[in-house]
Amino acid sequence: MDREMDRASSGPTCLKDPRVASCFIDTLFVAEQKWELYELFAWVVMSNHVHVLLRPHKPVRDVTRAVKKTSAREGNIILGRSGTPFWQDESYDHWVRNEKEFNRIVRYIEWNPVRAGLVESVDLWPWSSASGKAQRGQVGNLPHGFN
Repeated sequence: MDREMDRASSGPTCLKDPRVASCFIDTLFVAEQKWELYELFAWVVMSNHVHVLLRPHKPVRDVTRAVKKTSAREGNIILGRSGTPFWQDESYDHWVRNEKEFNRIVRYIEWNPVRAGLVESVDLWPWSSASGKAQRGQVGNLPHGFN
């Protein structure tokens, strides 16, 4: 199922737009650094879904709501649309129990674009924690309404 989602041969692919993908990453950094909702470890933005590894400082439902709400609002502004759902209602969370599992999950997240056949190495996908293009602590243009 993951491999089919990664290839995004059907369904909504709003995150394929580089402006929207970058906006989502900006939202991740703002939620970590300014709102202090979590500690961020790894992420990847695919064309129709995202994977994020974080240590929440607030309840996961609050973290998810804040990131989804903000990125949906900004994504819809970028795409020039309104009244259209951006994210699916469900999300999947998982407890990381030890260092070995943590490292496995980081690899899983960062290798997503490679497994999907989109790039040949993890550092070539610009919307990932593995890319040198997305630097921690360097929030890009903050989306509308950020303080």
